[in-house]
Amino acid sequence: MGDIAKDIQSSFPSERVKAFINIKYTANWINSQENEFFKPFGISPQQFNILRILKGAGEAIKVQQIKDRMIERAPNATRLMDKLCAKDLIERIPCPTDRRVVHIAITDDGQKLLSTIAESMPNNDWLGKLTEEEASQLSNLLDKIR
Repeated sequence: MGDIAKDIQSSFPSERVKAFINIKYTANWINSQENEFFKPFGISPQQFNILRILKGAGEAIKVQQIKDRMIERAPNATRLMDKLCAKDLIERIPCPTDRRVVHIAITDDGQKLLSTIAESMPNNDWLGKLTEEEASQLSNLLDKIR
C-alpha cells in the first residue's frame, strides 16, 4: 500500500495538507498511467474524452458543447479536434444556416477506435484496489471538496 509521506520523503504539518498533496500526487500518477495507456492508440486522454463525448451525443454537436462537456477544460480543444480530424476520427460539418458554426461528429473509424480501446480498458483498472463501496466513498469525498 502506498504512503505519500514515504513516496515523496516528506512530512506534513496537518492531515489536510497531507490529503491535498496526496490528491495532487495521485492525480499526476493517474495522468501518467493514462498517457502510457493511450500512447499505442495514437491519441491523448483529452482526445479520448472528445471521442467519448461525441459518441455519447449520438449526433453532430457544436464545438462549444464539446468544450463544455470535457472533463479537463482544455484551452487547446480546437487543436485537439484538428488532430482527430487529421486522423479521420472525427469530421467537421459546416452549419448550412450559419457559416460561423461548425458541428463535429465521430466517424466510423473513431467508433472503431473507441471499441478497440474499450476492449483494453479492463486490463488497466487504476482504481482496482478499491472496493465499489470505497470507490463510492472516494467519489463522494471528492464531490464534497468541490
